[in-house]
Amino acid sequence: MAERIPRVPVRAQDPEVRAKCFEEVSLGYDRQEAMLEASRCLHCKNPRCVGACPVNIQIPDFIACVAKGDIAGAAAVIAKDSSLPAVCGRVCPQENQCEGSCILGIKGEPVAIGALERFVADNSPSTEVEQAAAGGHKVAVIGSGPAGLACASDLARLGYDVTVFEALHKAGGVLEYGIPEFRLPKEKVLKPAIDTVKALGVKIETDVIVGRTVTIDSLMDSEGFEAVFVGTGAGLPKFMGIPGENLCGVFSANEFLTRNNLMKAWREDYLTPIHAGSKVCVVGGGNVAMDAARTALRLGAEVHIVYRRTEKELPARKEEVSHALEEGIVFDMLTNPVEITGDERGWVKSLRCIRMELGEPDSSGRRSPVPVEGSEFEIPTETVIMALGTSPNPLISSTTAGLEITRRGCLVASEEGATTRPGVFAGGDAVTGAATVILAMGAGRKAAKAIDEYLASKK
Repeated sequence: MAERIPRVPVRAQDPEVRAKCFEEVSLGYDRQEAMLEASRCLHCKNPRCVGACPVNIQIPDFIACVAKGDIAGAAAVIAKDSSLPAVCGRVCPQENQCEGSCILGIKGEPVAIGALERFVADNSPSTEVEQAAAGGHKVAVIGSGPAGLACASDLARLGYDVTVFEALHKAGGVLEYGIPEFRLPKEKVLKPAIDTVKALGVKIETDVIVGRTVTIDSLMDSEGFEAVFVGTGAGLPKFMGIPGENLCGVFSANEFLTRNNLMKAWREDYLTPIHAGSKVCVVGGGNVAMDAARTALRLGAEVHIVYRRTEKELPARKEEVSHALEEGIVFDMLTNPVEITGDERGWVKSLRCIRMELGEPDSSGRRSPVPVEGSEFEIPTETVIMALGTSPNPLISSTTAGLEITRRGCLVASEEGATTRPGVFAGGDAVTGAATVILAMGAGRKAAKAIDEYLASKK
């Protein structure tokens, strides 16, 4: 019976409308749609979806509640393992995690777990979470992104006195500054999620740059913090090292997206527009590249995505690629930049590229792109956005004795988050390099458990 019910599609704004505004693209399920989709779940005896979720949400249990119309019950199930369901339901790559392991997906379409999680989060009152009695032990969390918020939430529930230190003026990390409004509405989704963390007793101090304003040493030696969690993410952008990257009009994707989220150029009451120009080239093929391209489109530009492999190898989520194509973004595949040219004023004039072809597979199994000799050409453009990945900022490791880093600049930490310095734990992109929101949350939760065990052993 369940297999004969087709997957319920998730409604979205019309491409011609959404390409001109920053309102959320996906409209989500209504109650009837959610209950129908939930009825497709087979409730497997050994649910593979739970094991594929980095925070191990009891997915069949919450879906069973949705199928019965018990949305509050579904929210209570999710709340046991996730403090950011409205966020994760929107931005997590479910197709590679829980949905990718769904039995129904073997011969058909998997259950739309992400859309159901979003529906529950958007349509249920805040869930009260049981907390342990306060024990007076202080823990510092550096960074208020998904890893930091998850770690802080779990520690607060265990009774710890938790303070989160955020370098910028708003909490949320990549959720606030890196993901565009049309994918993650800040006031509707992110602010309530952060308020929920604060309601647990977590204190958040903004405009504190650990490594400059304070150090881990001063937090532990002078401020009385018995343990520290580092969840500072990976915000240091990568560039290609080609001529012209210092021209005006060249951005990293993080800078471009951060500026847009800060300046809110689409709102009439914000008088700080961001320059995108009439034509933009985005170099890269991941989710961040899609975010940057779709943001530039909404700012009025004609946008090209320049990627050195084919559409089949694009690392971005299929949904994001599909949305970008529907909105009119041009994909220049098998194309690699070799130089950015400028005009007499020092502004970008064009992106000089070379055609590529796929050769033998590289170490990851993807076929390596090989330049086609004599195929150089230029794409006229006013702006170039480099979306080539990021690495951790070295500020923490360079100002804290005893913290080892990898050759990629990531903090060395165990599976549980323990670093090479006693009492200091880390997780998320600061350890793995750029990854996903839900993986960062999972790392934050593991570290919270390890911190609890560490401090218990010292009593």
